Formats: sequence, C-alpha cells, structure tokens
Amino acid sequence: MPPKATKAGAPAKSSGGGGGKAKKKKWSKGKVKDKALHAVTLDKTTYDRILKEVPTFKFISVSILIERLKVGGSLARVAIRHLEEDGQIKKIVHHSGQLVYTRSTGGTE
Repeated sequence: MPPKATKAGAPAKSSGGGGGKAKKKKWSKGKVKDKALHAVTLDKTTYDRILKEVPTFKFISVSILIERLKVGGSLARVAIRHLEEDGQIKKIVHHSGQLVYTRSTGGTE
C-alpha cells in the first residue's frame, strides 16, 4: 500500500494529538496514615479503665487493647499478664506472639 499523499505545504501531523507535547504523568504522593499517639506509660486513669473494661470484653488480645484503649503494645501485654494472674481473664490460645484471651466466667471448668 503506497503512503498517503499529503497536501503540499501542510505538515504531516499538525493536529493536537501529537506525542511530543503531552504532559508527563505525575506520581501520586500516596495515602499517608496519621501517626497514632498511644500511651506508653501507665497512669491512674488508664489503669482504672483496664481493670474495669477489659474483663468485660468477650475477645481479648494485644491488638484489641491497643485499638480500644489507645495504649502501646508493651503496655497491653503487661496489662493482659496482670489480669490473667488475677484470674479476671483466661487464656484460649497462645501461639507464637498472638495471645488470645476471653473473660473469665464465674463457674469452674
């Protein structure tokens, strides 16, 4: 097939769809998650909340305490250990780093 003939004096590509002048794609900045300001020291109000609220949770894990009480991970682990020693919660699963507890019922097993 022979090349298409263009009109004399007219450039081959003068329409706005040319490739050289297109805008370069900009990379998005991405979504930035807000930094969580969790407590890393135990004060009286946080301690009282732990003793009052946590034994009423049906499912207790470190991540649940971090999310609901806004405390750090090490503080959540210490609180869980303390509540287990007092007998207010009981262990269901201990697998590697994931500890799963539930509230302690009045009856014995």
